[in-house]
Amino acid sequence: MNHARSGAGPDLSGGPSRLRLLADISVALAGSLDLDAEDALRRMSQRLVPQFADACVVDLLDGDRVRRIAVTHRDPDRAVRALAEGPMPGLGDSADPLSRVLRGAGPMTLEDPARSREPGSLGAVQRRLYRVLDAGCVLVVPLRARSETLGALTLIRSPGAPFEEEDRQLAADLGRRAGLAVENARLYAFQRNTAEQLQRSLLPNLRGLPGLQLAARYAPARAGAEVGGDWYDAFALPDGSTMLVIGDVMGHDLTAAVRMGQLRNMLRALAYDSGDPPAGVMCRLDRVMQGMTSVELVTAVIAQLHAPTDAGRPLSWTNAGHPPPLLMLPDGTTRLLEDGHAPILGLDPCPARTDARIVVEPGATVLLYTDGLIERPGEDIGRGLTRLRQHAGALASSPLDSFCDSLLVRLQTGYHDDVAVLALRNTDPDRPA
Repeated sequence: MNHARSGAGPDLSGGPSRLRLLADISVALAGSLDLDAEDALRRMSQRLVPQFADACVVDLLDGDRVRRIAVTHRDPDRAVRALAEGPMPGLGDSADPLSRVLRGAGPMTLEDPARSREPGSLGAVQRRLYRVLDAGCVLVVPLRARSETLGALTLIRSPGAPFEEEDRQLAADLGRRAGLAVENARLYAFQRNTAEQLQRSLLPNLRGLPGLQLAARYAPARAGAEVGGDWYDAFALPDGSTMLVIGDVMGHDLTAAVRMGQLRNMLRALAYDSGDPPAGVMCRLDRVMQGMTSVELVTAVIAQLHAPTDAGRPLSWTNAGHPPPLLMLPDGTTRLLEDGHAPILGLDPCPARTDARIVVEPGATVLLYTDGLIERPGEDIGRGLTRLRQHAGALASSPLDSFCDSLLVRLQTGYHDDVAVLALRNTDPDRPA
């Protein structure tokens, strides 16, 4: 259909024009998982004006309340004035097209908004909106997913540019696409939050370990699905020593977080019951993991801090494919603890694993961390390790909590991956009491 219009509204009667608009909207909604869903809807609104309408308004339902998240108009000043109306009222019993669509009706048109007299507070808000945006014809379509109405898209054209049947069909399609984008973003946010809360619930209370100065931080990734398997742990053993663990389960989703929880609990039980040194605990964990779980690949460092001696506190550790721990002396000297390295967990149930050993002198700090602290996309890991040593050395004399906070600020750029850090400092005097 190709009807002449007396107004200045866009003509999308041709197939290629409609396909281009659908492509533009698909691009606008494509980032609804990585970005906030509301930002994606705002981008969609900006693409609809002026290609399809003179103005576009997006409202979302929050229970019985209406939240107006976007107003776009050919004249930006009109859009600003429309958004300045203040909070939206509830649905109530208004009979205007927006209220009816939000309550479950299909697409609705209003041919003469200036004469609209629907009762109700929401109807009054809509009348003011139509006056500010110089509405001649209004088309309201639902944002719907899985038979649930999540919001509404209100499209406005100036007088003399009505919406034809093909316009209404196209707008309804856009509403369905936008509704699915909102629903997918909400489901993704729920899963991400669940994974993060699960991770945090399994992180230990470091204040329950007397005689040690410990600090830790966990920072989830800011973008993408990067929530999952990073964890740290610290717990006392029957002989009075302390076991320290840092690990990373392959994967970045709720499944990885659940598997991380399984491994964390298995490792605690094996270490506490066996009395083995770190290499022995790591071997036991590898065998149990491959025989009793679906976890595939894991990197980890297990370290054991012993009672103080004349020289300091002995520390033994083993490493299963994980970034090496970092030792920092009070004068800022740093050393990567690269001994005790063996393959990652999950490749071979019986690899040769050995313990490495150093003495942590008074005032020295040992840092365990996951790869998100040092890795950057497209960069050699050696540069990340060098950068870590430089910043950690400069912060070596800072209080331990300040050390962890400042290190995250200096080294994280965009949070491409989860980050877990666990730092211990030997504050014992030169000789044991």
